[in-house]
Amino acid sequence: MAQGDLALADGAALPEVRIERPKNREHGDWATNVAMQLAKKVGRAPRDVAAVVQDRLQGTPGVAAVDVAGPGFLNITLDAAAAGGIARTVVEQGEAFGRADALAGTSINLEFVSANPTGPVHLGGTRWAAVGDSLARVLEAQGAQVVREYYFNDAGAQIDRFARSLLARAQGEPAPEDGYGGEYVTEIAQRIVAENPGVLDSGDPQEGFRAAGVELMFAEIKSSLHDFGVDFDVYFHEQSLFSNGAVEALLEQLKTSGALYFADGAWWLRSTAYGDDKDRVVVKSDGQAAYIAGDIAYFKNKRDRGADLCIYMLGADHHGYVARLKAAAAALGDAPERVEVLIGQMVNLVKDGVPVRMSKRNGTVVTMEDLVEAVGVDAARYSLTRFSVDSNIDIDLDLLTRRSNENPVFYVQYAHARTCAVGRNAEAAGVSRTGADGEAVFDASLLDHPMEGELLAALGQYPSVLAQAAEFREPHRVARHLEVLAGTYHRWYDVCRVAPQGDDDVTDLHRTRLWLNDAARQVLANGLGLLGVSAPERM
Repeated sequence: MAQGDLALADGAALPEVRIERPKNREHGDWATNVAMQLAKKVGRAPRDVAAVVQDRLQGTPGVAAVDVAGPGFLNITLDAAAAGGIARTVVEQGEAFGRADALAGTSINLEFVSANPTGPVHLGGTRWAAVGDSLARVLEAQGAQVVREYYFNDAGAQIDRFARSLLARAQGEPAPEDGYGGEYVTEIAQRIVAENPGVLDSGDPQEGFRAAGVELMFAEIKSSLHDFGVDFDVYFHEQSLFSNGAVEALLEQLKTSGALYFADGAWWLRSTAYGDDKDRVVVKSDGQAAYIAGDIAYFKNKRDRGADLCIYMLGADHHGYVARLKAAAAALGDAPERVEVLIGQMVNLVKDGVPVRMSKRNGTVVTMEDLVEAVGVDAARYSLTRFSVDSNIDIDLDLLTRRSNENPVFYVQYAHARTCAVGRNAEAAGVSRTGADGEAVFDASLLDHPMEGELLAALGQYPSVLAQAAEFREPHRVARHLEVLAGTYHRWYDVCRVAPQGDDDVTDLHRTRLWLNDAARQVLANGLGLLGVSAPERM
């Protein structure tokens, strides 16, 4: 543009240039459609524009070739020295490689799990624990300040049903028809009696079992989550919104602000304006607050605590909450975009080709403890995080306990362990990343094997994968890329030696390849860390 080779039409603006890694490595190291974006703006055919850009790029240091493909795509291949520089960059940046500041200055309240304290965490909650914690780490890696929050539902009918179930078990009676079954109810009831000998003879035994039972159950939930590698910054009690008058005060404010309307003796929220199938009652005709009133007060509380964005991770039966929560934000005069809702789908366990439906302790559903006992924390977290949350998933217990390439978590962890073994063997053979003078020895031009190009490309893609995982709230992108990287590393390992054979001398190629090996180890470790999965040095 500056030198007159291309000229913008009057009123036209330059497009944002997008440069991406092509899916097919035969198309080079990088690709861009900028010529197609520019064509109409400069009044020329896309391939003509591409030819102009091609001439410019071919004279750029580090560029080996530029090809025009199809209607005007530009495929760019770097020379080995330029492409190989990423290996040294990764090693020198270490844990910081891939991290960015795109979300710096943004405070995100991320609410996930939030299982009712009426039983152990089931598989759906376990999925949210894995995905939610990984998403928090991914967002933090882009510079966000993330508050991990657990909404402690200690008000409402379910808690009453739980209390009645505990009391019935303590009295030797079966659980109420609408109550909770499973061995854990009996265990908790027995603990309450043992720790509070007079509870059955108190004036209100059900209240005694409610208070003690919720406390014991929630302690178990927190312990299970901690063992799963998930801890929260805030445990927010639903009951506090009502006991401190926050709901009541807010409702009076909304009535006078015009955010609600009065009809049929009740106060309504205009949630249809945000995609709901009907407007929702906020204050019932008897003057009592509906459940959504607590949701509005809770959102306001989050914003008052400094959250710029509130992300709710909810179960498959909560689709209606998307519109309601956005309407709640609007009722408060806030931007609906301050609310994001992620809906997670079901998880099924399969063993010997047959669905696993019963928990030893819960009696009706499979719990977090059941899954961890079967496959371990690493396999459980990885397998639950490697799928998009909007898809139903089947977890094959047999596969996850297998030490084979078919097991994705083993495949990735083994790649990391193998990079460590290569490092140990290199050290034993006298290969290091530095020369005798202690200075770094790295010659990127030596990394010219096709498999080295593949491995370098996979390493170079990691930062953009991480950025997309944060942008789209999809930590499974990290897991899937680690599998690509692991496969590429394993193939590179088969054809490129880091340690010399026999009595061969150590060369700069060996030293440079050690940089590449260690770069792969770093990215695998960084990615596994974001998933909350260990990176073993030996397997």
